[in-house]
Amino acid sequence: MPSHTTTKQANLTFLRVAITVQTVAVFMQAITAGLLLSSPSGEALHRAGAYGTWFVVLLHVVAAILAWRPGGGSPKPILYAVGFLVAASAQVALGIAQVKAVHVPLGALMFGMSVLQLVQIRTDRRAYGAAAT
Repeated sequence: MPSHTTTKQANLTFLRVAITVQTVAVFMQAITAGLLLSSPSGEALHRAGAYGTWFVVLLHVVAAILAWRPGGGSPKPILYAVGFLVAASAQVALGIAQVKAVHVPLGALMFGMSVLQLVQIRTDRRAYGAAAT
């Protein structure tokens, strides 16, 4: 039985790390958006950061699945992760299409959502199942 508890804890730690990295990546996108306005190299940084952020969000989905299925946690984080993946995909598409009127507010919303997820996984043990102990 101890190995099952260790697996649960390791999967939850992976989920915590994924959400933390996601939050940092989204915050860095805000910084590179500012550079985009003030520097010629800002566009390349913002574009690279966009694809990097999308990959990190995909990692968040994988971590949520691992925390649920083999770890025995709640499936609720999967819904949050998939919703965030949809938002990140829309954000990339809107950025490519240069629809700034939606791109910028959605980016701010994504940062707020990510911070809320981060706070929730660190404080609300019920939402993430018994593995959160």
